[in-house]
Amino acid sequence: MERSLDAGYVYVVDADLKSYFDTINHEKLLERIREKVSDSRILKLIEMFLQQGVMDGLELWTPEEGSPQGAVISPLLANIYLNPLDHLLADAGFEMVRYADDFVILCRTREDADRALETVRQWVASNDLTLHPTKTRIVDARTEHFDFLGYRFRGTVRLPRPKSEDKLKDTVRAKTKRKNGDSLLFIIRQLNQTLRGWFTYFRHCNRVVFRDLDSWIRGRLRSILRKRAGRRGRGRGTDHQRWPNRFFEEQGLLELKAAQISFSQSCLR
Repeated sequence: MERSLDAGYVYVVDADLKSYFDTINHEKLLERIREKVSDSRILKLIEMFLQQGVMDGLELWTPEEGSPQGAVISPLLANIYLNPLDHLLADAGFEMVRYADDFVILCRTREDADRALETVRQWVASNDLTLHPTKTRIVDARTEHFDFLGYRFRGTVRLPRPKSEDKLKDTVRAKTKRKNGDSLLFIIRQLNQTLRGWFTYFRHCNRVVFRDLDSWIRGRLRSILRKRAGRRGRGRGTDHQRWPNRFFEEQGLLELKAAQISFSQSCLR
């Protein structure tokens, strides 16, 4: 997607399918599966999966549309149902990036974006789906942002979506409470597990994101040490001299900014 944006495909159709997994038409889905699968046993198994009973309180009901979210096969079924849309847009010359029901279409001009959105509207309507009326929009990526798969794209800047960053901070807060009785080394090992996974996904973000998160995380750790030293409040003032950045590096804390620099250098080799 970044290559397309850099190549001038700056008008982005940010589409949102309303309640997609809940509204997939069973018969149309099974028709598309039958185009590729001839084994009647497999087809019957998928049909039973789609029509399995659902408990709502004390009542049992059988769904007539939709695919159970969270099930192992649901993303595959979602891809199968939207596969004709992929081919339709590709044949029309549009640049589409899709993961399950999340997708964006990148265009060079506003006119192309309008045409792409209308193509999607017509296909969606004929396949018993609905575009979200307020979340579906056309964005000029040079001046506006759009979110996709946890990232926020704004011009040439890549950031985590605010919800993605908030989720990380909630996890870090849970592991760095001031009353945490574990050793600092144990806390850092637990933090590193979270930070490595988060960085691996968001390593393409602007380095300012990592610098600010590093500072915030060290502040959380300084607050723990400050309390253990009998001082009140959050880490501040001379705590930066008492426990400098190098101190946490020596304890093994993963520094996100350093990891991003290392990643960027490896990409240039």
